[in-house]
Amino acid sequence: MYDVIIIGAGPAGITAAIYAVRKRIESLIITKDIGGQTALSGDVENYTGYQFISGPELVLKFEEHLRKFNIALKENEAVREIEKVGGLIQVKTDKALYEAKSVIIASGKRSRELNVPGEKEFKNKGLTYCATCDGPLFSHKDVAIIGGGNSALDAALQLMRIANKVYIINIAPALTGDAVMREAVQGSDKVSIFNNTKVEEVLGDRMVSAIRIKKEDKENLLSVQGVFVEIGLIPNSDFTSGIDKNNSGEIIVNSRNETNVPGIFAAGDVTDVPEKQIVIAAGEGAKAALGVFKYLIYN
Repeated sequence: MYDVIIIGAGPAGITAAIYAVRKRIESLIITKDIGGQTALSGDVENYTGYQFISGPELVLKFEEHLRKFNIALKENEAVREIEKVGGLIQVKTDKALYEAKSVIIASGKRSRELNVPGEKEFKNKGLTYCATCDGPLFSHKDVAIIGGGNSALDAALQLMRIANKVYIINIAPALTGDAVMREAVQGSDKVSIFNNTKVEEVLGDRMVSAIRIKKEDKENLLSVQGVFVEIGLIPNSDFTSGIDKNNSGEIIVNSRNETNVPGIFAAGDVTDVPEKQIVIAAGEGAKAALGVFKYLIYN
């Protein structure tokens, strides 16, 4: 029996755990990995206290801080269902069943798929969802980045240093990421940008060799050896039946990080908090832990 079970160990979950243990709240973290989306980020230049740090380096700092405390941690474990039974909350995973007086859902988001022919066939065969993880494999090759927001621009900034040629395939009329990132990408002669353009198919034999793109009514084949899908994220909230969510599947929380179910809190990118930033997720995790502390006192 735990006071709180924290689902996820990204910035929100780790910060929630640190705040909880400092309040002497007996805590358990259940997570598939450490770091979440931060581990997949390239250069992080807007996290307070660090003028510059990479995503993986920042995750190491988070994990180092977390492990200074005696917090129970179940890694490589996926939550399948949470259910409130009487005054307790049951958390069912793919390995076990746990009980707690409260829960903080900080399960983050996962990459959105293209859903075009060839995507599944060439996944990890030239098609990937993580430039930080797989970018070095495409040294001196021609690559395509699908998307036009911050994730796509972050991937472009990384791949500009590695690849021979970078194509950005953007379904929107213009790039929508941060101005600083847009300027850096648009200023590179390694980068070609295709706006108002859709990917129709990923092609190849054993590995990716091309993509079929369409702009208005005109189709073209673009020869590439790598495809990086950066078209946004989907909240990891499938296991949260009975908890109110918006049309995007994000968990709805109030200013105290409470859901519609008493004792169940949520924080970070899995929620409907408008901006998805590392620093915001960390702050929301702290708020959720403080909310749990007050909940446990009065319930």
